[in-house]
Amino acid sequence: MEIPINSNGDTGTLPEDDSLEQAANLQWSLDEQVGSSRGTRDLQQVMVSGPNLNETSIVSGGYGGTAEGIIPTSSIKGSNMHHSSSSSSMTAEEASRGVAVEKLETVKKWGLNTYKCTKQMISERFGRGSRTVDLELEAQIEVLRDTKKKYESVLRLARALTNHFYNMVQTQHALGDTFADLSQKSPELRDEFGYNAETQKLLCKNGETLLGAINFFVSSINTLVNKTMEDSLMTIKMYENARLEFDAYRSDLEELSLGPKDAVAMARIDAAQQLYQVQKDKYERLRSDVIIKLKFLEENKVKVMHKQLLLFHNAISAYFAGNQQQLEQTLKQFNIKLRPPGADKPSWLEEQ
Repeated sequence: MEIPINSNGDTGTLPEDDSLEQAANLQWSLDEQVGSSRGTRDLQQVMVSGPNLNETSIVSGGYGGTAEGIIPTSSIKGSNMHHSSSSSSMTAEEASRGVAVEKLETVKKWGLNTYKCTKQMISERFGRGSRTVDLELEAQIEVLRDTKKKYESVLRLARALTNHFYNMVQTQHALGDTFADLSQKSPELRDEFGYNAETQKLLCKNGETLLGAINFFVSSINTLVNKTMEDSLMTIKMYENARLEFDAYRSDLEELSLGPKDAVAMARIDAAQQLYQVQKDKYERLRSDVIIKLKFLEENKVKVMHKQLLLFHNAISAYFAGNQQQLEQTLKQFNIKLRPPGADKPSWLEEQ
């Protein structure tokens, strides 16, 4: 077949062949436009709704691999968080377990110590066990306990005297007011009521002064009995408990020393010897504390009671002798300041 060439040098085609080429060119241009518009839309969609970093996948394998090789990063993050939370929970559990073990050991030691002390106490009461005795110190302790009981009796009676005398002073005050009122309303007995009113007022004033001295006496005795002596008795109680523990561990060591001398027994004897030494040091330390406190308590008791007994005697004597000047001088001598009438209750400004 011959291919004709036109005057311009281009190859010529048959009429039907030119129409086919034009159709093909038109189809190619349409496909290109559709593909470009679709790619533009895909690019816009990707830019608007970009990939979520939490949902980013790591592809395992080559390009175009199957979904089996895709590992979501969210699962990796979740596994790390789960691992850290489990580690913290394990740490908290170990800490709580350590505290529980420590408490269990403390309860175990307390139970063992209580058992030994109870055993020693029962042995002493039934006369089967020996106890450490300090005759001189125990005699001083008994004197202190007896003295405390007697001082408590003095304190109770002094408080009763204060209450009765206070009621008497209040009665004298009311009686003086009544006499003064009657002296104004009874002209024929004005002088007689007036004398009695002045007498009751004077007795009331002296009674309030005496009450100040007695209250100071009661306060000092109360401090001596319920604070100073009580503090010494608390130390004595600690000393007696330490003595009981010391004897309990001493008896335990003596029993182990009389037994066999194998390796296990020697280890138990060494442990018992250490515990015995600890209790011995504690016992001797508290014994020294008791001796020192009893010495200072006796000196303080003599000093306080000398002052308070002198105050009580001088105030009572001056009151019943009717010597108002001597009664006031006694309070000044011991630096006792009386509260003015109505000063029992603080003002609203002092309460703020």
